[in-house]
Amino acid sequence: MAAIKRFFEKKKLDVKFKKAGGGHKLTEDTRSVPSVSAARGSNVTVERRARNAEETRKAAEAALARINQPRPGTGKGGPMPSLRSQIKEEMKTVAEGRATADLYSVPKEVDLEGAPVLAVTGVFFKCPLIGSEVLPKTEMEASINEFLLSQLAEEPQMTSALMIHTLNKDTEKVKVCIETLCKYLDNIISNPREEKFQKIRLNNKAFQERVLPLQGTEEFLQAAGFQKQLLPGPKQVEEDFYVLDEERAIDVEHLKGLKEILLTAEPIKPELDHNTKVFYPSPNANRIQVPESFYNVSAEELKKEQQIRQEAVEKLGMLRTKEMRERERQRELRRYRYTLIRVRFPDGILLQGTFRALDRLKALMDFVRESIVLDWVPFSLATSVGQKLTDEQQSLAELDLAPAAVVNIEFDKSVMSQIAAEQASSEIRRYLKDELLQHLEYI
Repeated sequence: MAAIKRFFEKKKLDVKFKKAGGGHKLTEDTRSVPSVSAARGSNVTVERRARNAEETRKAAEAALARINQPRPGTGKGGPMPSLRSQIKEEMKTVAEGRATADLYSVPKEVDLEGAPVLAVTGVFFKCPLIGSEVLPKTEMEASINEFLLSQLAEEPQMTSALMIHTLNKDTEKVKVCIETLCKYLDNIISNPREEKFQKIRLNNKAFQERVLPLQGTEEFLQAAGFQKQLLPGPKQVEEDFYVLDEERAIDVEHLKGLKEILLTAEPIKPELDHNTKVFYPSPNANRIQVPESFYNVSAEELKKEQQIRQEAVEKLGMLRTKEMRERERQRELRRYRYTLIRVRFPDGILLQGTFRALDRLKALMDFVRESIVLDWVPFSLATSVGQKLTDEQQSLAELDLAPAAVVNIEFDKSVMSQIAAEQASSEIRRYLKDELLQHLEYI
């Protein structure tokens, strides 16, 4: 396990160095001279926003601290001063430096001519271990494959073990393969000088069925020290064997380490990228069309199936039992692979992200919390018809949020009113982080 951790830590460090770009001489002047417009424009704006964000955070924390304190006369320290007077006093300096202009403005009219039909062009994935690229799943899997091949010469034992776990999709076959390889190693570890255990016949049925068809197995055996040789087989006819020389066979600790690597390695998997987007308020928020990759069946098949079922119900007047309804419900859930969620904020701004249909509500809640400025403020989500979403362990499909949905966010009113009071404003002007607001789009 320690070897696996060191491998991944080294690769992550390599990725960071790649992102840092090219090097420079110590005698070089690496300072860049910004243009006047940049200095007066984007840089000043970013600094001001960062300063305002910090002030808002401090104001919010102060408000929450006041709310959580005992009411006047109830604490051990005796009566407390007025909450409002405390807040005003503590936030006086913050209020003096508060920005007066909105961070963004929304035009009254938006020209939607030529807007894309699909809300997203597809589903995208990332893999931080191999770089910062975001690609469709097949392309990302190809990149992972290329990454492993590129590491094979440098770390043959570790990389070949990762190849077995990563490049073969049938987990049951991978399990059987690993058990078989471990059996080969165990036989040598227990009998390091027994010649018969140092050879693996390629035509052996178990080897042909359990090991040879899987990617990475030949690389692993070669990394372990096995070499192909022609030797007499059971019928005294020369056959291909993998043979481990005696010197490597008696190195028991090395073989134990190989077995540990094989057992503890885990597949390198692409991670779903949320493909985060932020939109201005729009009456088109509920018009969401997703690509066919969001479905396990094609849109045409889905429509045809629903039509057939509806006709059957109408024709037979079918009364469905609870069990029948549950079966049908499970079929519905399995139809969706992904779902597109738009979260509408009180100011109308929409935060959009892509999720797996079987992701829990908690994944959506975490996504929202990572995107907002006041990430400690309690909030809840509700559907467009007002249904509260409370069970964080339910999947998005179970909550009828697949293949697409718009939900509304509501922050704790008492906390938000205190924050607004500290900022001497009737409402909170900004909910999402600046790095998101800088990329506002039109639907």
